[in-house]
Amino acid sequence: MNLYWGDLHNHCGISYGFGGLENALKAAKSQLDFCAIIGHGSWHDMPDRTQGLEYLVDFHTEGFAKLRGNWEQVRETVKSFHVPHEFVTFQGYEAHSSRYGDHHFVSPDDDLPLVGGSSTAAILEQLSEYRVIAVPHHVGYTPGYRGGNWDSFDPKVSPIVEVYSKHGSGLSDHSPYPYYHDMGPRDSRSSVYAALKRKLRFGFVGSTDHHAGYPGSYGDGRLAVLAESKTREAIWDAILARRTYAVTGDKIRCSFTLNGAPIGSEVQGAKRNFALEVTASDQIDKVVVFKNVKPFKVFNGEDLTAPQPISDAGSFKYKVKVECGWGNSKNGYAWQGKAEIHAGKLLSVETCFRGRSILAPTPELKDDPAMNELGNEITRKNDTLVEWTCTTFRNPTTLHPHTAGLILEVEGDRDTVVNVELNGGLIKATIGELLEGNRTTHLRAYNSEAFMIHRAVEERLYTLRETWGDDVVESECDVYHVEIRQINGQCAWLSPIYALA
Repeated sequence: MNLYWGDLHNHCGISYGFGGLENALKAAKSQLDFCAIIGHGSWHDMPDRTQGLEYLVDFHTEGFAKLRGNWEQVRETVKSFHVPHEFVTFQGYEAHSSRYGDHHFVSPDDDLPLVGGSSTAAILEQLSEYRVIAVPHHVGYTPGYRGGNWDSFDPKVSPIVEVYSKHGSGLSDHSPYPYYHDMGPRDSRSSVYAALKRKLRFGFVGSTDHHAGYPGSYGDGRLAVLAESKTREAIWDAILARRTYAVTGDKIRCSFTLNGAPIGSEVQGAKRNFALEVTASDQIDKVVVFKNVKPFKVFNGEDLTAPQPISDAGSFKYKVKVECGWGNSKNGYAWQGKAEIHAGKLLSVETCFRGRSILAPTPELKDDPAMNELGNEITRKNDTLVEWTCTTFRNPTTLHPHTAGLILEVEGDRDTVVNVELNGGLIKATIGELLEGNRTTHLRAYNSEAFMIHRAVEERLYTLRETWGDDVVESECDVYHVEIRQINGQCAWLSPIYALA
């Protein structure tokens, strides 16, 4: 199986989002293997247009009409970007529901019609001739207030559930990344854990729910699939089989099996042998294996940091992140960068590019088709050098970054040099120096844009390989899932494996 990265839930100016559709697809192609661009289609039980709700009702109504009027053109544009083995697109749109919760409908069929209805089931009934799934998202909101409705959940039509997005994490009322959008806080009754306690079967995914046309925007949610190839059919089959997992941003590579069966599987038998492999993008903080939503096995990152013999012989692998941004630019600051590796080798580069941070419309926001045309791309790469351009914005608050970056995987030794140039600034440091701490520099005297080379991370600190057994049967269906946390706060949540007695 191969690992592919995508975003099945993001928005742009085709309904009540912002930015051009083609630019959104280009942004997706620069960081992802597949995506669906989602338009807002309907809200059958929308509140009445009473005092204080005029703007809410109007922007929804106008957005729905805009998508209906341009649906054929939207489908054709999405279809035109689909190139098997290069970049895969899916069709889709969203239906809000106060009672049933919000769902986005995703399909590999390019002639998918745009329909509405009084329930998720009513919409799917009209789409019975098409291959389509309904994906619940931001499920953790209050029941009846667009939170998840597990009483009406049907795993046959919803094989996956979006557990993380720009809204936060809906796993439980105490999981990382609480909800702080104006839609309200998390409620344990509609959380993912509430569904797992019912033994409902579904896979985990992340997606951005980004509203400014930037699929895969770093830190807002992405999903991974284990598929045979980068084609619509293979990725679709993987989604239906629940071979998926959610990440917040970093492309944490994971494998979790029970008796050789991958995530999403249902495995019969009381004798259970597990294998877990993790290659993170930063130092591992903690890996928790849950059994029936209770911590079952914990691997602490502190255990990986035990002193190791220092050897100057041979080459080793390290991960080093380069991050740029800060400053006071509200309208965007353009960067041009180069990172060179001396006396070593550049093995891989992972991009951490963000789109302009918008979750929902506000009265002062005006659409601009070019607002998501940010020039975030790698322009040149070989085994010792990477060059790139990107745009950053000032951080909205001290707790909400809007920086950009690259994660470099480097092979070398303590004398290997990492040389980074960005907009005339320069940082030069050896791996040995970066193992002791990071380096920063500024471009101007004060309130300045800045960039940083993060502390280098040894391979043993970002990898984990573990096997174990479990012969204790707690119920007719024991549910195992894994949460991975890095020291930088980035997380991964692996789809459950269902062990049947």
